[in-house]
Amino acid sequence: MHVDLPEKRYYSIGEIAKAFDVNPSLLRFWEKEFKEINPKKKKGGSRKYTPEDVVTIQKIHHLLKEKGLTIEGAKKQLKLKDLAEDKNLVVIQKLEQLKSQLHQLKENL
Repeated sequence: MHVDLPEKRYYSIGEIAKAFDVNPSLLRFWEKEFKEINPKKKKGGSRKYTPEDVVTIQKIHHLLKEKGLTIEGAKKQLKLKDLAEDKNLVVIQKLEQLKSQLHQLKENL
């Protein structure tokens, strides 16, 4: 799903709701259910969503609305994706270390 939003630092709940074709109340519900959605809140209570929040909402929207998962199923999927991304980061770091060591060996030859 492509979200039609202009590039900005922050988005209002109305902009997000319109982009995903959902009610603002659903976004507030998702915010309670998914710790990954954490908009900044102004003193008056209005929410300001970052582009990172939009990406997270897009993932949740896909899991719930397009794949038809339950809230619990979507939470599990998000955790699995986070774990996979963490494992990928570790692998990348190890490969970078190995690359550095190989360059050092090459220099010493």
